[in-house]
Amino acid sequence: MDYFKRAFSLARQALGDVSPNPAVGAVLVRDDEIVGEGFTQPPGSDHAEIVALKQAGAKARGAILYVTLEPCCHFGRTPPCSRALIAAGIVEARIAMLDPNKLVSGKGRHELEQAGIRTITGEREAEAKELYEAYIKHITTGLPFVTAKFAMSLDGKIATASGDSQWISGKVARNHVQEMRKNVDAIMVGVNTVLADDPQLTARYENGELRRRQPLRVITDAQARTPASAQVFKVPGRTVLAVDENVDKKKAIILEQAGAELIRLPSRDGLVDLRTLFEILGQRQVTSVMAEGGGQLLGNLFDQDLVDKVVAFVSPMIIGGADSKVAVAGHGVDKISQALRLKRVSSKMLDQDVMITGYTGA
Repeated sequence: MDYFKRAFSLARQALGDVSPNPAVGAVLVRDDEIVGEGFTQPPGSDHAEIVALKQAGAKARGAILYVTLEPCCHFGRTPPCSRALIAAGIVEARIAMLDPNKLVSGKGRHELEQAGIRTITGEREAEAKELYEAYIKHITTGLPFVTAKFAMSLDGKIATASGDSQWISGKVARNHVQEMRKNVDAIMVGVNTVLADDPQLTARYENGELRRRQPLRVITDAQARTPASAQVFKVPGRTVLAVDENVDKKKAIILEQAGAELIRLPSRDGLVDLRTLFEILGQRQVTSVMAEGGGQLLGNLFDQDLVDKVVAFVSPMIIGGADSKVAVAGHGVDKISQALRLKRVSSKMLDQDVMITGYTGA
């Protein structure tokens, strides 16, 4: 059996529920049998290794640990996992990736080795880096990992000239987006998207039922044009509006009464300071943001080099029209040679739609 495959499967079960902690999966194996396994519980509860140890009990002695991230070795809201593993008597730890948190960063592995436990690091490291891409950026920079997500026609349109956009992508692709929403801390859109579509910006199951945990909704809206009657105020979860620091007081009061939290920021040409917004979100332990449009917001994010990852859904349809809405607006570039070329690009068919994923950095 591929024990690392099982560990990563467990880790993914925790995604979306444990932020700002990383979603870790752990498997304990003795005599080629899984004696304990687990994944990270919500903040303040057991880490993956502790869940596995409790399940294994006395069978942990002499076992091999397969874990997706280096065991912690410091006191936070919970005691260090490294000491619990040592006390339980494991003989080997196979660690997919060292924890970039400066409080750990090799120290957990060192503690295990000092106790006579053999450690092997780096197996499935590429898979671990992808799993922890948001955690890595946040823990090393204090900023959230930003994904630009959009669905477009084959000719690059996200809506007709009249603003109609439902639905460009098919049901399979839309269900995948719901899974993506489940895994992020925040969903971001521009006010024009709210005015055009009045979206709920919620995470749902395939049957349409709301998930228990809802990502933070962030709307960039310098002039506070979001109506108090908007759907984002009528569904579970919190909604933040990023507005100009000198926003009209009456508008601000009405929106706050509707349930919005206002973050007042400097703005220029009707656009809020996105870099400062991300700094504030990072300070609030928002580790990941999925920007879903519209074209102006995504264009501004690309113009300011604020995007880490792109997920584009391309549907085999032609919309046409010079005035139809495009996926990415903003200033753009003057020459093709200046265009942003994504790295580590992959594609996947979702029924008739193609999902293209790529990264802006190495």
